[in-house]
Amino acid sequence: MNDTSTTRSGMVALVGRPNVGKSTLVNALVGEKVSIVTPKPQTTRHRIIGVLTQPGLQIALVDTPGLHTGQRSALNRVLNETAMSSLAGIDVVLFVVEAGQWRAEDAAALERLASIRTPVGLVINKVDRVPDKTELLPFIEQMNTRREFAFIAPVSAQKNKNLDSVVAECASRMPEGPFLFPEDEYTDRNLRFIAAETVREKLTMYMQQELPYSAAVEIERFEQGGEQIEIHACIWVSRDNHKAMVIGKGGAMLKKIGRAARLDLVDRLEHRVDLRLWVKVRENWIDSEASVRDLGH
Repeated sequence: MNDTSTTRSGMVALVGRPNVGKSTLVNALVGEKVSIVTPKPQTTRHRIIGVLTQPGLQIALVDTPGLHTGQRSALNRVLNETAMSSLAGIDVVLFVVEAGQWRAEDAAALERLASIRTPVGLVINKVDRVPDKTELLPFIEQMNTRREFAFIAPVSAQKNKNLDSVVAECASRMPEGPFLFPEDEYTDRNLRFIAAETVREKLTMYMQQELPYSAAVEIERFEQGGEQIEIHACIWVSRDNHKAMVIGKGGAMLKKIGRAARLDLVDRLEHRVDLRLWVKVRENWIDSEASVRDLGH
């Protein structure tokens, strides 16, 4: 049990446009795989909490979907709503950008924070991609004109560079109080969710650019018996031709996705895993808010 007179704990939300490395940063800070990561935009679709616990300190890091411009579909709208609603009750906001990059979507994401009174820290990620670090100085000066940030931290989440400074800045702003999660927990999500996200990660990595966006994964069965876990997962797509693409010639693509997901789950869950995948069509589900929410978003 932690002594509430000497502990600090609170909530920190990561906000920014898609693909700036928010999920990679959460995973690096926690030291565990909390969120799936792929090179493709809008991989994160849920509000996921990663729990960083140190002696006397616990920080709940809220990974959010990337804020994006344009409301092209019901899924777009729901993801933006999820990201913004995640700011309720937050103690610190980390606005994450990519080193040397400033796009219209960055500006739109920062604009959404205009009315936020919570301290907003700027995290400049992917500094490892800037060989001459002096080139960061003009970018930092430029960022300082866009908002008065509580602090600025240049980091590389992928290379684990300067992450201690982010922890220190957040820790100094955490209120005194008991831990929000048990000390041995690193996420608020259950094993069914981890299984679904693992399948979606492999699907996203192996499929063409447009298909993962219109695919969702639903766990229909999750049973643990002895040393083995049996998982039945349905991959939902929005068109018949997408179903054929996911299955592949002679079922080759689906087997490839399933094998990669199973090996990952064996490692993460530390059990033997019997993973069975099906592919089903729900016509244009991304354009129906009811379907989007029904599929767990």
